[in-house]
This record gives sequence, C-alpha cells and structure tokens, in this order.
Amino acid sequence: MRNLCAAVDRLANVSSAPTVSLITMGCARNEVDSSEIAGRLAAGGFRLLTEQADGDAGQEPADIVVVNTCAFVASAKKDSIDTVLAAADTGAKVVAVGCLAERYGQELAAALPEADAVLGFDSYPELAALLGDVLDGHAPAPHVPVDRRTLLPISPVSRPAAAAGISVPGHGGAAPTGLAAGPLLTRTLLQSGPVAPLKIASGCDRRCTFCAIPAFRGSFVSRQPQEILTEAHWLAEQGIREIVLVSENSTSYGKDLPGDRPLEDLLVALSGVRGIDRVRLSYLQPAETKPSLLQTIAGTERVADYFDMSFQHASEPVLRRMRRFGSVQGFLGLTEQIRAVAPEAGIRSNVIVGFPGETAADLEALEQFLIGARLDAVGVFGYSDEDGTGAFDLPDKIDDDEIDERVERITALVEELSAQRAEDRVGTRIEVLIDEIDDQDGGRTVVGRGAHQAPEVDGSTTLTDADGLELGDLVLATVIDTDGIDLIARPTRVLPRSTP
Repeated sequence: MRNLCAAVDRLANVSSAPTVSLITMGCARNEVDSSEIAGRLAAGGFRLLTEQADGDAGQEPADIVVVNTCAFVASAKKDSIDTVLAAADTGAKVVAVGCLAERYGQELAAALPEADAVLGFDSYPELAALLGDVLDGHAPAPHVPVDRRTLLPISPVSRPAAAAGISVPGHGGAAPTGLAAGPLLTRTLLQSGPVAPLKIASGCDRRCTFCAIPAFRGSFVSRQPQEILTEAHWLAEQGIREIVLVSENSTSYGKDLPGDRPLEDLLVALSGVRGIDRVRLSYLQPAETKPSLLQTIAGTERVADYFDMSFQHASEPVLRRMRRFGSVQGFLGLTEQIRAVAPEAGIRSNVIVGFPGETAADLEALEQFLIGARLDAVGVFGYSDEDGTGAFDLPDKIDDDEIDERVERITALVEELSAQRAEDRVGTRIEVLIDEIDDQDGGRTVVGRGAHQAPEVDGSTTLTDADGLELGDLVLATVIDTDGIDLIARPTRVLPRSTP
C-alpha cells in the first residue's frame, strides 16, 4: 500500500488539490483525533474545508467527506450512520473512520454500501494515501475488527518525528527547554474558538459491564508529559486560552509512568504554560480520585475548580453489577471533600438508569444521592444493550417503556436540582471565558463559560452590557440571574492575557 510520501507525489501533479470535509461525531477524544487526521490530510496534499452547515448551499462542495464516527450508545451509532448517509447524498465520496468503523469494520461496510471506505484506527498514518485511492475509484479493504484488549495498547505517542523542514508544532522546529522535539504530529485545529481539547492518554483498563470502549480503544497508555506540554505550548500559540484534558480515564494517567503523583505534576506544569489561562481536567473515576488530586486542582492557579466525576449510579448493588465501586454515602463523602477544598467548584456527572436488575429501591438511592450532592450538571442516560459487554447477558432486563419513564423521572429531578445549584451562584463572582458572540438580528449576544462550566456538556453564562468584549476575552463578572442551569452575569473587567 502506498505511504504518505506517495500520496504527496501524486497530489503534486494535479492542478487543484482535492478538497476534504471532516465531520466529527461524539466526544472530545474524537475531536482530538479529527484534529490530528486533519493535520495528516493537510500534509498529504488535501485542502480542508470547514464543516458544512445544513442547508448552506453556497458552501464549496467537498470531493470527499470523512466522518469520524461514534459508537458509544445506540443513539450515537444511529447519528453516525445518518451522517454518513447525508454526506453520501451530497455526491461526494464518503469515508467512515472512528469508533463505529473500528468496532464493526466489515459488518458496517456491508450494511452501509453508501460509504466508499470503512477504515480503522490503524489506517490513520496512511489516511491521505487511502483517500487518494478512494478518489481514484479504488476501494480500500474495510477494516477487520479485533478485540484490542488482546493487543498492545494503541500508543498515543507512536507518531512520526518531525521531518526536515517541518516545524515541531509551535516551536519552529525546536522545542522549548525541557520539552521534547518529537515524536509529534502537527494538529490542524478545526474550531475557531479559544478552547481546545488535549489528549493525555488513550484506552482504558477498567471492565465496566455497560461499556464496550476498551474492546475497540484498547488498553490504557499515558502520553509522555513532555509531549503534552509541547502540544500545550503549540495550542497557546494558536490563540487557545483553555485546554480541556481528555482521555477515557484521566485518573489513571501516569500509572504506567515513573513518579508518585504524575497527574498532579502534569497539572502544575500545564498551569505554567504562558498563554493558557485555564486548564480543565475531565473524566475522573471516583474510586481513583485521591485527596492529593483534589488539593492540586483546588490549589493550583489556572487549573479550573471543576470535577467531572463518573458516578454512573449511586446504588451499591447496581454499581457492583456494573463492576464499579461506590455507594450513596461514599459518593456524598467525595462531594463533601471536593467542596471542603473548593467551595465554588463545579461538579458534574453522568448516570445510567434502567440497568438490568435496577429496583425501585436502587432508583430511590440514586435520587437520595442526587438530592444530597447538588451537582451542577448531570447527563441522564437510559440503559441500552451493547453487544460484547458484560451487561448484555445479565438477567432481569427492564422494559424499554419503563426505562424511558425512569429517565424522565431522574431528568426532571436533575433539572430542578441543577437550576437550584445555579441560583446558589447569584451574587458570586466568576471568571467567564467568552467563546460565542452573535451580532445578528440587530443585537449582540455574548456567551461564555465560568470555571464550573465545561464546553458543550454543561451550562453557559450570558454576559450583559457586553459592548467591546471580544471572542477569547477572559472576563471577571458578577452573577445576577439564572435561566435554568445557565447563568446571566454582568462583567466588571477584562482580565489580562498571558502571552505565549
């Protein structure tokens, strides 16, 4: 199979570079993957188009559309398939990559002939050449799935070193003192705002019975801290002010590296990157969250007082069937520890209701925890069978209609509690990073997020009296009102930027 250099040679002979549109489904980890895919494709001679908006007839059509799919739950799979079908309707060639393609491979290709290729993670280094094959009318063989838990981990650092004449991201070919000059792969940022995800690890060693992710994402492996720091410097030079640290399980970071507290040390180091004004850590496992991590998050300047805790449930019997640890009192104790060190901290989580064998008492235990914990945001998901997971064959499955009723019940409670938690913030001062400005319809709407509000998954803050404010400004503001989970705040001053 031709390598990347062959693709560059082929594309150099055409009068106009082929265009590619990249559509990302799912989580922030996929966003990082798409950013790296975009970097590979740009280096391979493709011209990247911005993601096409629905109904935007004036936008340049793409020669080929790459859909980075999601396979987390049934609804995510459906959305990914619908996106592939919609892309095919444009007349462009369509290639499916990402988790759905990795997980189902040949089966997906057979069921979805509208896709011109279905490629797995191992194809990413050769993706530019493979897309060239598709444009030439040659169909690459579809990915053959394998349980990645039986393989070596997908190393997040096995990337090509910077070649001669190609700068290491953000450093003109030379890394700053103490940082690695390679191996690195240039990312192409696909968003225009001041926030970007930064992957710190890949894979997961946990075996939660509801989750198939380890089977197609592989075992856990940490990125080297030097490489993470180098990428953070590069992001700062691109104008990014907030980095969101992402992985399948962030509290496992460093378990395969030397040192007693690698995650805490990484947070401290990242807080010193000039140009980065907020470091946000996501996806923490309650059973692995140590007091030293709570203290580091709360006590380190520029690290957001934000705790994305993967509780999933609170009933001890349900958690055991999920192969997880915890209880109502244990989880309440953890939230108390968080607020003891960071009283204004944001705490969010996701919960699954309708898990096999969940009783009325289990649901009441979950409600007891949610009422006591007063979380800032909670995602509520109804259980659905996932093939290849431990829960798939569990007895005592709950009827879909009953699961829907339980989702509605817990969602209503969560919305009420989250709105109350937002009201508690009226009168407090928060630092708001502006990431959206709308000047249409004769008015101006300026929206950002406080330290307790992560992008996309949590609420937002709308600023009043916002004339003169710009995208990417970090503003000190006083909360004056709420709208459900969202805040309304009056800015008092713009905080100075730290230059990279």
